[in-house]
Amino acid sequence: MKRPELDALLLAILESSPGISDINFSTGRPPQVEAFGVLKTADVPPHVLKLSAYQTERIALNIINNERRLLNELAKHGSCDCAYMISERARFRVNIFRQRGQISIVMRKAQSDVPTIQSLGLPVILKELAKEKTGLILVTGATGSGKTTTLAAILDEINRSQSVHVVTLEDPIEYIHPHKRSTFNQRELGADFDDFPSGLRAALRQAPKVILVGEMRDRATVEIAMTAAETGHLVLSTIHTINAGQSINRILGMFEREEEQQIRQRVSDILRWVVSQRLLPKVTGGRALVQEIMGSNMRTREAIALGEGDDRSFYNIIEDSETFGWCTFDQAILRAFEQSKITDETALLYSTNKAKMSRYIDDLKKRMNLESVDTSGMKLDTQSLAR
Repeated sequence: MKRPELDALLLAILESSPGISDINFSTGRPPQVEAFGVLKTADVPPHVLKLSAYQTERIALNIINNERRLLNELAKHGSCDCAYMISERARFRVNIFRQRGQISIVMRKAQSDVPTIQSLGLPVILKELAKEKTGLILVTGATGSGKTTTLAAILDEINRSQSVHVVTLEDPIEYIHPHKRSTFNQRELGADFDDFPSGLRAALRQAPKVILVGEMRDRATVEIAMTAAETGHLVLSTIHTINAGQSINRILGMFEREEEQQIRQRVSDILRWVVSQRLLPKVTGGRALVQEIMGSNMRTREAIALGEGDDRSFYNIIEDSETFGWCTFDQAILRAFEQSKITDETALLYSTNKAKMSRYIDDLKKRMNLESVDTSGMKLDTQSLAR
């Protein structure tokens, strides 16, 4: 397969089904897509029943395009990340990796338009994140939960409202931010800098007010990001964790035990917001975004500095601060159920405190006059009872 043929195939796949987020090429399987969180066969010609090892390798080599850095990474580490563009029609974030001695490829479709907080339907409180001048903001979640998209929306809000210099360090660049009120310089790993620590050190000499670090993967990156946040920069980044508590623990876990108290104090001083997110299956198909949002106050700073305890868990602190726009996952899940986006089964499955969620759902159903539940657990028809 030559590059023009690959481009034509990719475009045909993207047009074959709505909601496509990923394209998957794996040996022994047909070309597949992930649409609305479900993996399925790409229904486009040629209808290949099983990709051969040679076919997947040819696709990978067309994407790599003889770039020595990527070939070295694939040979040395078994995987490599890059971007792939089809003229002005489509962009992909690509991971090429070896499994059982064969090549597999996952291509994440990048959106062409920079999203906004409004267009994504994100909580209005996220506009407050864009007003921060210094410190550290983390967006966390599993791979594919939309962290990069949420960060792009926050950066767009900065771009619309502030005249500042923004430097981004990305792997690869997914959203291209036009210059609005802010000036954007977007740097891509491999093409513009060698690794995140060196790119971040260089960024400190480039006079930015805002720095985006695509991912805090190691101790060196975290150390420099904390220093940047302490010296008057606003630093935004991601970590692959599922909530605020895990995010703090992940940072602490990158340092030696004897450094823990010092790191706890530094993080408590600089951390401004943690936004954790998950995608839940919707009633109508597709996925609904739910977010845990935690800001910074005296209680969160104490919990970070001293560690969580019975009287100072992040869950309880966030739950008590709902009036400030913060919310736990359970509160966000309950809101999604109240808006009929998800089922009660989904709400219970993804909740943190299942007993409390069950009570919330029962109370909510009663208030919504949908159904009542007697002491035996049998569902009663409230309309029949009312006659």
